[in-house]
Order: sequence, then structure tokens, then C-alpha cells
Amino acid sequence: MPDILVTKRNGVAVVSLNRPQVRNAMTLGMWRELAGIFLRMAGDDSVRAVVLATSGKDFCVGADVTEFDRVRKDKEQSAAYEVSVDDCSAAIANLPKPVIAAVSGYCLGGGCHLALACDFRFADQTAKFGIPAANLSIVYGVKSVKRLLALVGVANAKRILYSAERYDAVRSQTMGLADEICDDALSSAVAFADALAGKAPLSITGAKYMLNGLSLGDGALDVAHAQHLIDHAADSDDFREGTRAFAEKRTPRFRGS
Repeated sequence: MPDILVTKRNGVAVVSLNRPQVRNAMTLGMWRELAGIFLRMAGDDSVRAVVLATSGKDFCVGADVTEFDRVRKDKEQSAAYEVSVDDCSAAIANLPKPVIAAVSGYCLGGGCHLALACDFRFADQTAKFGIPAANLSIVYGVKSVKRLLALVGVANAKRILYSAERYDAVRSQTMGLADEICDDALSSAVAFADALAGKAPLSITGAKYMLNGLSLGDGALDVAHAQHLIDHAADSDDFREGTRAFAEKRTPRFRGS
């Protein structure tokens, strides 16, 4: 079986990590493969929203530490490894479509890294979030720390990174790691993705680009590109369709153009 599965239905893609026997620990190859999947989805007009999920009881326990003696044994390999991890999270975060993580069980380290790159994190009651870098003498990467800080604030980010503790769903939601607690994270995430898939793609693309940039601090947002997205939407067929549908009191049929 492949380590990553992709299914598509009615504009929603479900991308699932598929190593349940090791709680979906991420190999270096999986970081690279997952990045490629999300980069390709950016140009796939049949996909309007994505759910990042996993097989088995656990979302992801992080990087597969058992391969570190081969792929991350010194500072040079560590730097190259982090490039692959950052490329993967960037492909998720920069996808111009909404991405929802469906979290059950452990969401630790690299798994938390993946979830933080998504727009939303839906968790069930079994979810446990944490970043155990301080148990391994690893300094979390700058881009990952920026994303964590933007979501949870400086005090919670310090607690998470200093303590290497695990937080249940309720505490994770209070801290800002989880957005919603559900009885079934996957079905709730898919239902939300279905709803978002019917909205105007150009509106979501523009809002995501601006909010991601603004949340990461000064200089992260390309204002000229943001204005291009605003202008493109204002001159689009979808804008004209939206206004017609409003006047005719019907559901708009957006095409992303």
C-alpha cells in the first residue's frame, strides 16, 4: 500500500497519511511526496477544498526517528531535512484553497507541523497535540515557530516548545492549536470542506493569501500581489455570476475564473 492516499469527490480531496502501523510517522520520502501532492493540487481545478487526514487511530506522531541515523545524522543532513519539511508545510499553507486537518489521536512534532500548516484543525476527543522537540534536543525551524506563534501567541508557544507536553483536545482548543472539537473529526472536516467548495474560489484565494501573510508579521505580505488578487476577482466572471445570483435569489455557480 502507498504511504499516502488521495481520494476526490465533488470538489473535495482527502489526502491521508497511510502508515497506521507506526502511527503515521513521516519519512523523508513522505515529506517530499506530500509536498508534491499539494503543489499539483494548486493547479487542479477539480479540487476546491482539501482535507488532510490519516489512516488508523493517530493523525501523526511526527518524523520517523528510526531513520534519523541515515537521513539526519549531522548538521548538514539536518539542514537538508528541514528544507524538505519546510517545503512540505509551505506547499500546504500556500495552497490557494482551504485545507482542513482532521485530527484523531496523537498529533505530535512533525504531525503538529503538518496540522499548523492547514487553515483549520478539527479534532475529536482522542486528539493530543504536542511538539516534543525539547525531548530530542531539536530546535524547531523558524518558519514553523512563526506559524505556531501566529496561532497560539508567545506565552503558549513558549510553553509548547519548552515543555514538550501533550495537550488534550479541550486544552488545545483553548490554546489555539485546535479550532473545533467534533465527535468525528474526519466527517466534520469533510462536511466543512464540502461547504467551502461551493464558495467563490477567488475570494478564498485572496483572503487566504492576505491572512497568511499578515499573520506572519511585517514584510511577509506582498501587497502588490494582494492587490492583483483583489483586481482579478473584481474583473472575474465569478463576480458577475455572484451578483446575478444575488439579484435572482439563487445559489451562485462559481467556476474560479
